[in-house]
Amino acid sequence: MTVADLRQVQVYRQHLTSPTDKRTVVRDLCGLQCQILSNAFHALRIRCAEALDPDRWGEGLVKNWTLRGTVHVFAEEDLPLFKYDDGYYRNDRWDGVTIPGRWWVTPEREAYFAEQIVRLVSDGVEDREDLRNACRALGMTPDEESFLFDGWGGLLRPLCERGFLTYKVQQKKAFALAPAYTPLPREVALREQFRRYLTHIAPATVRDLAYFFHFSQTQVKQFLRELPVEHFAMDGKDYFYLGDLPTDCPDVPACLFLAGFDQLLLGYEKRESIYLPPEFLRGIFNLAGIVMPGVLLNGRVAGRWKCKGKTLEITPFRPFTAAEKRSVEETANPLFPAAQSIRYLS
Repeated sequence: MTVADLRQVQVYRQHLTSPTDKRTVVRDLCGLQCQILSNAFHALRIRCAEALDPDRWGEGLVKNWTLRGTVHVFAEEDLPLFKYDDGYYRNDRWDGVTIPGRWWVTPEREAYFAEQIVRLVSDGVEDREDLRNACRALGMTPDEESFLFDGWGGLLRPLCERGFLTYKVQQKKAFALAPAYTPLPREVALREQFRRYLTHIAPATVRDLAYFFHFSQTQVKQFLRELPVEHFAMDGKDYFYLGDLPTDCPDVPACLFLAGFDQLLLGYEKRESIYLPPEFLRGIFNLAGIVMPGVLLNGRVAGRWKCKGKTLEITPFRPFTAAEKRSVEETANPLFPAAQSIRYLS
């Protein structure tokens, strides 16, 4: 297999040239990372066979903390898989948080506000700021608030992680009661996550798997021993996968507008990516941990994009040829119908 062949297979398996329904996409790709919800929507629509309603695309999906300790959109039925049994499901025992100079919350107060937040959501108070105001009315002090509503999750994060709440799939931060479910045993859940990766994101190396799951290479090798994987060697590296590899994949499109935090870039170790030239790494993966929306030309990142008002702004990382600009425009027109112009930034 050549690098070009591998790109064709990976792009096909990730549904970029084999579009399907949204449930299949989110299940096959182990969810879609979504610190910025519009990224998840774009990642889904470039893989879906049907048009997605911007106001209803989240039906049947939930948003919660999963892979790599980040927020993902995934199928509600997969809550037992991604929120597996770690000993904390519906656990209402709280330890309190004491960080001198920053937070001071006793176990009793943390337990009290956890109970109140769940009650408030049950009563229909779903918006994060409405919950904050309601907790203030219940006597939450400024020091307690600095933890309970901290920007990195505060108390709302463990309430989601423990199966009490989920984020609603919408731009504004809001919450819903999580449906009751039976978490899968940890090893069973992780084995299924590995199976999905190896079937729909792989072929991939041990380093790719370790990067995607944020595991050690030793842990990855253990799971590989437990699954009926196939492998091949290319350029001195071993690539592992499950299932049959297609032999008649469509060509990689001349132009692809990837989402921010797209699985095609997050799915493989970024410094060894066959899609991202090393000299363009920081143009996509910035030092603040943001993964920018990439423009792929003939299977390689050549720039990034952003919609600004009615203008599609493209920042090239190298000069685009006239043929490449035509590909950009032909791809952009149906994908961004509201954009009235394309602007190339220097």
